Amino acid sequence: MKKHITVTDTFQKNYMYVLTEPMGKNFDPEFTPDLTPKQMLQLGVFGGEYFADKPSDLPESWLKNAKLSTEYNAELNFFKVKASQPRSIWLEKGWINEEHDPKGWFQWYCRYYMGRRIAEYDAWQIQRWKNMRRHIAQLQKTCQKGDLNCRPVQRQALLHWAYDSRKL
Repeated sequence: MKKHITVTDTFQKNYMYVLTEPMGKNFDPEFTPDLTPKQMLQLGVFGGEYFADKPSDLPESWLKNAKLSTEYNAELNFFKVKASQPRSIWLEKGWINEEHDPKGWFQWYCRYYMGRRIAEYDAWQIQRWKNMRRHIAQLQKTCQKGDLNCRPVQRQALLHWAYDSRKL
């Protein structure tokens, strides 16, 4: 079940990748996100700006009720706060693989969810996802369970990484 996808957009010209797994299946056992990309987009992440260009390789159903904007708008985030750094910082810190996912971690997650697998690259991104768990521990230590007003920036950042901070 291999499906070839070609992307041509603002960031990638004729980038091709292969889907080798069924959508939403066969994840690395250490990667257990709480939210699907579609759920994240509908909740409100990245100020709506991340996929405002509606990339052609994403399922249309993911974008149907997504909170999108052509410019960053914190009001579109679930917690109504800014919890992102600009792409220039991501590049400077080495957090983006421009060849595969020039928009960053969430683009990787969308493509991984759809079935793309690149072993070493996936392992790196999964480790980055696992590193975000420290924020869960901080919320659990300092906030009452269900108090969504406690540390909203940290909660929004966790949503950006597919952790459902609404349940903490």
